[in-house]
Amino acid sequence: MKYLILMQINPTVLEQLTPEQSKLVQDGHEAFMAHIKERGEFVGTQALADPSQSKVVRSVAGTPQTSDGPFAEAKEFLGGFYLVDVEDEARVLELARMIPDTSIDGLAVEVRPVMFSDLGDS
Repeated sequence: MKYLILMQINPTVLEQLTPEQSKLVQDGHEAFMAHIKERGEFVGTQALADPSQSKVVRSVAGTPQTSDGPFAEAKEFLGGFYLVDVEDEARVLELARMIPDTSIDGLAVEVRPVMFSDLGDS
């Protein structure tokens, strides 16, 4: 079953990391990707740009409108994701705990089952 592991980023927390902590996080992500690739559980990953570069498209009186915001008022934002294909929820939670962000107060990952996917590979 496919799961999306969403990276919840808090820029204030990231700014306070020491260079050594930042390197541990980066190295931890590389090790995590190597681990899930080796096990055949890796489907894909993407890191997302800062929300200040986002656009919002919504319907206003039935017409699609594009704007720079407003954005939801929150310190945290979606920073990226891992898409994995694992046997069950227990395994994806085990993988989520391996992501280095989960060992830093103020950062988190969200795990959500995928209901439908089309990765354009068929």
